[in-house]
Amino acid sequence: MASIRDLVGAIRQRQTVPGVDAEDLAARIPGIIGPADELGIAAARGPLFTAVLEYRQGLAIASVLSADAILLVLVRPEANIGQLLFELRRNREQIAALV
Repeated sequence: MASIRDLVGAIRQRQTVPGVDAEDLAARIPGIIGPADELGIAAARGPLFTAVLEYRQGLAIASVLSADAILLVLVRPEANIGQLLFELRRNREQIAALV
Protein backbone atom coordinates (compact mmCIF):
# COMPACT_ATOMS: atom_id res chain seq x y z
CA MET A 1 0.00 0.00 0.00
CA ALA A 2 1.34 3.39 -0.97
CA SER A 3 1.94 5.94 1.77
CA ILE A 4 0.58 9.48 1.82
CA ARG A 5 4.06 10.63 0.71
CA ASP A 6 3.80 8.41 -2.36
CA LEU A 7 0.38 9.86 -3.12
CA VAL A 8 1.59 13.44 -2.74
CA GLY A 9 4.60 12.67 -4.94
CA ALA A 10 2.29 11.28 -7.60
CA ILE A 11 0.09 14.37 -7.43
CA ARG A 12 3.09 16.62 -7.85
CA GLN A 13 4.25 14.67 -10.90
CA ARG A 14 0.69 14.30 -12.20
CA GLN A 15 1.37 10.66 -12.98
CA THR A 16 -1.00 8.80 -15.23
CA VAL A 17 -1.40 5.19 -16.20
CA PRO A 18 0.47 4.38 -19.42
CA GLY A 19 -1.94 4.51 -22.33
CA VAL A 20 -4.43 6.73 -20.47
CA ASP A 21 -5.07 10.22 -21.82
CA ALA A 22 -5.02 12.46 -18.74
CA GLU A 23 -6.56 15.39 -20.59
CA ASP A 24 -9.46 13.26 -21.77
CA LEU A 25 -10.05 11.97 -18.24
CA ALA A 26 -9.91 15.48 -16.80
CA ALA A 27 -12.51 16.65 -19.31
CA ARG A 28 -14.92 13.86 -18.31
CA ILE A 29 -14.75 14.23 -14.53
CA PRO A 30 -17.04 17.30 -14.17
CA GLY A 31 -19.78 15.46 -16.08
CA ILE A 32 -19.70 12.74 -13.42
CA ILE A 33 -19.12 14.82 -10.32
CA GLY A 34 -21.76 17.48 -11.08
CA PRO A 35 -24.75 15.12 -11.24
CA ALA A 36 -23.45 13.08 -8.28
CA ASP A 37 -23.21 16.29 -6.26
CA GLU A 38 -26.78 17.20 -7.24
CA LEU A 39 -27.95 13.73 -6.21
CA GLY A 40 -26.40 14.19 -2.77
CA ILE A 41 -28.16 17.52 -2.34
CA ALA A 42 -31.51 16.11 -3.52
CA ALA A 43 -31.09 13.15 -1.15
CA ALA A 44 -30.29 15.50 1.76
CA ARG A 45 -26.71 14.16 2.00
CA GLY A 46 -24.94 17.38 1.10
CA PRO A 47 -22.19 17.94 -1.44
CA LEU A 48 -20.13 15.09 -2.85
CA PHE A 49 -16.76 14.39 -1.26
CA THR A 50 -15.79 11.03 -2.79
CA ALA A 51 -17.11 8.85 -5.60
CA VAL A 52 -16.02 5.25 -6.17
CA LEU A 53 -16.66 3.84 -9.63
CA GLU A 54 -16.05 0.14 -10.21
CA TYR A 55 -15.13 -1.15 -13.65
CA ARG A 56 -14.13 -4.57 -14.92
CA GLN A 57 -10.43 -3.67 -14.99
CA GLY A 58 -10.26 -1.59 -11.83
CA LEU A 59 -11.71 1.29 -9.92
CA ALA A 60 -11.71 5.04 -10.23
CA ILE A 61 -11.89 7.07 -7.04
CA ALA A 62 -12.70 10.76 -7.39
CA SER A 63 -12.07 12.89 -4.32
CA VAL A 64 -13.34 16.46 -4.38
CA LEU A 65 -10.60 18.59 -2.80
CA SER A 66 -12.11 22.00 -3.51
CA ALA A 67 -14.41 23.73 -5.97
CA ASP A 68 -11.49 23.81 -8.40
CA ALA A 69 -9.66 20.55 -7.72
CA ILE A 70 -10.67 16.90 -7.96
CA LEU A 71 -8.20 14.10 -7.36
CA LEU A 72 -8.76 11.03 -9.52
CA VAL A 73 -7.06 7.81 -8.42
CA LEU A 74 -7.14 4.79 -10.72
CA VAL A 75 -6.58 1.48 -8.95
CA ARG A 76 -6.36 -2.18 -9.89
CA PRO A 77 -9.21 -4.51 -8.92
CA GLU A 78 -7.07 -6.21 -6.25
CA ALA A 79 -6.14 -2.94 -4.49
CA ASN A 80 -7.02 -2.42 -0.83
CA ILE A 81 -9.41 0.45 -1.42
CA GLY A 82 -10.59 0.48 2.18
CA GLN A 83 -7.21 1.74 3.34
CA LEU A 84 -6.95 4.12 0.39
CA LEU A 85 -10.38 5.63 1.09
CA PHE A 86 -9.47 6.01 4.76
CA GLU A 87 -6.24 7.84 3.88
CA LEU A 88 -7.97 10.08 1.33
CA ARG A 89 -10.65 11.05 3.84
CA ARG A 90 -8.17 11.54 6.67
CA ASN A 91 -5.79 13.65 4.58
CA ARG A 92 -8.23 15.49 2.29
CA GLU A 93 -7.45 18.94 3.69
CA GLN A 94 -3.69 18.40 3.57
CA ILE A 95 -3.85 17.13 -0.02
CA ALA A 96 -6.07 20.06 -1.00
CA ALA A 97 -3.53 22.48 0.44
CA LEU A 98 -0.91 21.08 -1.97
CA VAL A 99 -2.95 21.67 -5.10
